Amino acid sequence: MQTFDALPSADGLWTHLRQPDGASTAIAVAAGRIAWIGAPEAVPAEHAGAPRHDGGGALVTPGLIDCHTHLVYGGQRANEFAMRLAGASYEEVARASGGIVSTVRATREASEDELFASASARLRNLLAEGVCAIEIKSGYGLALEHERKQLRVARRLAEAHGVTVRTTFLGAHALPPEYAGRPHGSREYIDLVCREMLPALHAEGLVDAADVFCERIAFSLDETERVFQAARALGLPVKLHAEQLSDMGGAALAARYGALSCDHIEHLSQAGIDAMKAAGTVAVLLPGAYYTLRDTHLPPIEALRAAGVPMAVSTDHNPGTSPALSLLLMVNMACTVFRLTVPEALAGVTEHAARALGLSDRHGTLEAGRNADFVLWNVKEPAELAYWFGQRPVQRVVRQGRIVGDAA
Repeated sequence: MQTFDALPSADGLWTHLRQPDGASTAIAVAAGRIAWIGAPEAVPAEHAGAPRHDGGGALVTPGLIDCHTHLVYGGQRANEFAMRLAGASYEEVARASGGIVSTVRATREASEDELFASASARLRNLLAEGVCAIEIKSGYGLALEHERKQLRVARRLAEAHGVTVRTTFLGAHALPPEYAGRPHGSREYIDLVCREMLPALHAEGLVDAADVFCERIAFSLDETERVFQAARALGLPVKLHAEQLSDMGGAALAARYGALSCDHIEHLSQAGIDAMKAAGTVAVLLPGAYYTLRDTHLPPIEALRAAGVPMAVSTDHNPGTSPALSLLLMVNMACTVFRLTVPEALAGVTEHAARALGLSDRHGTLEAGRNADFVLWNVKEPAELAYWFGQRPVQRVVRQGRIVGDAA
């Protein structure tokens, strides 16, 4: 496969494009950035003579953003899928030494190169659908050397594939097996996360944000706040796995720390919504996990919409509860299952997803000065991006100023 740096440059003037509102548009690209965008008849003189790229009347959108993934891990958990089909709950699977801890074992056993190879294969599926930026969490190492290994792989993926990767330290994902059964095991492990793991990985330049799984089967509000305090001391933004299985009040806590996002939020209360609105925190909807777990408690979409809380949509790709490798399928599910409108769902994988990663200055919209990340689609209307599933309507992708396609 051709290396990313060897792919053709996208510099020049892109013409015969259609915005989602139907307006004809042209885009000038220079040095990996959008230098100008506007009506074809209004192209500035400095771009009029640039090399032309004919879009053939294709629909154009910003590059897609997958803002919540656990892409780097060892093994898989198809057996747990079968257990749940036979009636076991998420919590029962976790308590039977399955769940996150089973992936921890496989991840610890895998080498960095093995993790890179398997994650690369998964990433290529997402890139082929027009993903141009992605978040990758750690959280399957649960020890410094193995969390480091996951985050190093995430950085390597960004370089090898020419994609923007935001790394999130999720050391507080589950209690490591070596701490289970100790009288104060959870507190001792959070001590390790806050005093050793997070500072060391941040010093190595491997961490862009910190996250916690705040839930009955994971970590308490007090433990979550300790991680947030450690992140704040290092100048790192925070995110939260919040209110997935119960209302722990995590969203309100995260909002007090100015969290970029609260994710899952099926059991989010009105108090949590109000706190998120005041803090500017994005609600990240994860329909793949909702579907896989056969949940019946819908996120409070109407209340989020009424409050004006921005809603992002993501795959939550992980081996246990959302083995999804299609962001467009998540767009369809966000519309059909959660009842988002098509414009809401598309904003959820572009503009609002960028905000959930702290990338609004570079990604998520087609504006001058933004990264040259955009997708040309073989569809007649934007609704088709949510309507079809099992189809890949990408015509061409421009990612980080290079021309790629569905074989990215």
